[in-house]
Parts: sequence; structure tokens; C-alpha cells
Amino acid sequence: MPEPLVSVIIVNYNRAALLEACLRSLLQPQGVPFEAVVVDNGSTDGSVETVEAFAASAPFPVRLLRNAENLGFCAANNQGIRASAAPFVALLNNDAEAEPGWLAHLHSAFEDPRVGMAASKILVYEDPRIIDKAGHLIWLDGQNRGRGTGERDRGQYDQMEEALWPDGCACMYRRAMLDDIGLFDEDLFAYGDDAELGLRARIAGWRCLYMPQAVVRHHRGATLGVLSPRRLELIERNRVLLAVKHFPPDLLLLNPLFFALRIGAGAWAALRGRGEAGRIPGLGGKLRAFLAVLKGDLEALEMLPRTWRKRRALGPLRRLGNAEVRRLLWQYRIRLGELSEQVAAPGGQRA
Repeated sequence: MPEPLVSVIIVNYNRAALLEACLRSLLQPQGVPFEAVVVDNGSTDGSVETVEAFAASAPFPVRLLRNAENLGFCAANNQGIRASAAPFVALLNNDAEAEPGWLAHLHSAFEDPRVGMAASKILVYEDPRIIDKAGHLIWLDGQNRGRGTGERDRGQYDQMEEALWPDGCACMYRRAMLDDIGLFDEDLFAYGDDAELGLRARIAGWRCLYMPQAVVRHHRGATLGVLSPRRLELIERNRVLLAVKHFPPDLLLLNPLFFALRIGAGAWAALRGRGEAGRIPGLGGKLRAFLAVLKGDLEALEMLPRTWRKRRALGPLRRLGNAEVRRLLWQYRIRLGELSEQVAAPGGQRA
């Protein structure tokens, strides 16, 4: 068996059925030699036995790393990356399924040695006519969303092009880039971690390409649920930490303004039953969502000193100045109306 060119890292926590479907999707021809490294975060639902049974007859190497507890997405991915040695690292969510040739298409992005990241075309599993993500965009308070989320796939994202960064659901990294900039920030635990690593890489001078033929299908929100208060809390906390760690000083000063604009646009969309906020049932549900966001902001406040120290420590890695980072964020900003009204779940897509 040839040495793996790609190590596919799959993090799992109590999703045995989804994990088995994810692994089976890799049985389709992928075009490059690879291994799968499954990192299980203390599952109690038979996930470990599922991996062991699959590995016994898999035509590619499958390794299982077992944790006694849930260490989160960031720490578990870092564990898998450190345990692997292939020159390219792919991440695949346990709730995603790869199409044939997914790995080969991602790997083809790396002919340019400046490319450190490759983004997949991610479709909604339940209705693959709908786009989940085609690369990433960002709002100027640090909130980031998938490009094209909720749009019907009409081929509008079928060209290879530069992207801001890839979604961690299904992507590939050059190991040399990770050696250069470091791995995931484990303080984030989950959500927004791919954004932090991606922006850190861009500031360090690495490029990202979106590869439209690298397709996966994703059960969106299967980990905590799209409207889970804990999910909302982590997203809000981590967007603040992302901005503090990487944004130019002038954008940091304007962060409350951009945050207020986003919240206002989201509230207006919710009143009209639009966007993710519009799907939160009842006044009580909307109040719980508001409190989750507030809790996320308070958690971020506690973590600011540590995050600021990390910002200072990253100084030697910076290849882009503040003006260049500002232009990058402006170039890949998401429109406020799109941010507040997009929905990726089936039945909620935009026309």
C-alpha cells in the first residue's frame, strides 16, 4: 500500500450512524492515496466499535484515537494532525459525506507553493440542490458565514477561484503551512476555529483556493443543532476573539458599530420571519437566543487578556500589514442583508 499523500482527520462525538456513513463515503475512488484518522471524543453510543468494524476491512488505513472525554473540535483535530504524517491534511466532519474524487480535486489546488488551504463545495445533505458553503465570507465585526449559503446551486460557484478561507467541515491544508502558523486555537473549543486559523494563515501570506469539483454533502447543524443556545454562545464568543486576535486596530474600534448593525439587521429579518433568527420559535426562544449571545460576549470579555497576548505573540508571523488585512476583509465581506436573511436548511433557501 503506498504511503498516504493525505491524512483525513474525522472528529466524532456520539454520532455512530453519521460517522459510519462518512467513512463509507471514502470508499468511493478518491484519486490519491490517503489514510483516515478518527478522533473519538469519549463517545458512549458504539462509535468506537463502528470504527473498529469498518477498519477491519477498509481498503485504506484507518486509525482510531480515543479520548476519555469531549475535548472539542479544535483539540481533537490537533490531536489527529499531530498523530499523522502525510504532507497534506484534510478535515471531514463526521456529519458530511464525500463525493468521488473529493481528495484529488482538493489536492490539485496546491500546485502553487503559496497555496496553503483548499475549500470544498459543500451542499446540504437533505437537498443537494442547495448550497451550504462555497468558501467563506466575513462581516466586519468578526461574524463569518459560508459564501452562497442557502442559494440554489445554478452553477454560480462552479469556477476555481481565490477564497478567504475554507470551511473546516471539508477542506485540505498543506502541512508545511500548519508547521509555519500553528494548529487550531484550542481556547475556541468549536465554531469559528476554521475562521481563526484561516485568517491567521492569510495574514501570514498563505493563499486559499476554492475547488468546486471537490464536493461533499453536509447534515448542517448535526453536532449541536442550528438553533442550539450553546452553538449561538460559542459562535458569538469566538467571533469576538477572532477580531481581537487578528483585526486591524481601526476595525477593532469600530467593532461595536458593526455588531449593532448586524444585530439590528437580524432583528428586522426575524420580525419578517426571515433568516436563522426568524426560525427561532416564540418570544421565549428568541429571548434564550439573546441570552446565549450575551453569555458569549461575557465569556469573550473574560478571555480578552489571554487573546491579546496571543495577538502580540503572532507578530513575527505577519506578512500582511494592517492596511492589507483591512482590504482583505473588505474584499471578502458579506452583505449585511445576505448575512441576516440567509438560511441553509431545506425549505428555507432563498430563491
